[in-house]
Amino acid sequence: MSNSTMAEFTAPGLSSDDAKKTVQVLEQRLVALLDLQLTLKHIHWNVVGPNFIGVHEMLDPQVDAVRAMTDTIAERVATLGGVPKGTPKAIVDGRSWDDYNIGKGMVTDHLVALDAVYNGVNGDHRKAIETLSEIDAVSEDMITGQLAELEQFQWFVRAHIESASGSLKNDK
Repeated sequence: MSNSTMAEFTAPGLSSDDAKKTVQVLEQRLVALLDLQLTLKHIHWNVVGPNFIGVHEMLDPQVDAVRAMTDTIAERVATLGGVPKGTPKAIVDGRSWDDYNIGKGMVTDHLVALDAVYNGVNGDHRKAIETLSEIDAVSEDMITGQLAELEQFQWFVRAHIESASGSLKNDK
């Protein structure tokens, strides 16, 4: 995603260069979370099998929370003088990962795949926190708070695919 459209202002106390770097990091988090909310809804519509209703009902609050996260990030981008991009083209152009590839599928299949999605999103949130810690404490704090919630969502998913011994169905 491009930062070609930046306002001449940013948050007081933040240099223009740091604002541009922060916006770049936040744009990637925005793309990831927009993609995640659509993936969660896709799973919600297409999951079948035992425990269907529990998983179906577990996903909508995650969709709502992730949607709120995207709004928070987009508003932070605008606060820093950037232009948040939430179009389908911006999502596709900004992605560095493959599309979620399960259509209608069994609960376990979807949740194993969703666990992998959360691995990527949460891992990249951690990298963003590391980068932001050096340039913008406010954005760092925002992403840290989101990560806590995202990790809890992943724990909910893993509870469905974890054995009594603690291994995950996707562990090799």
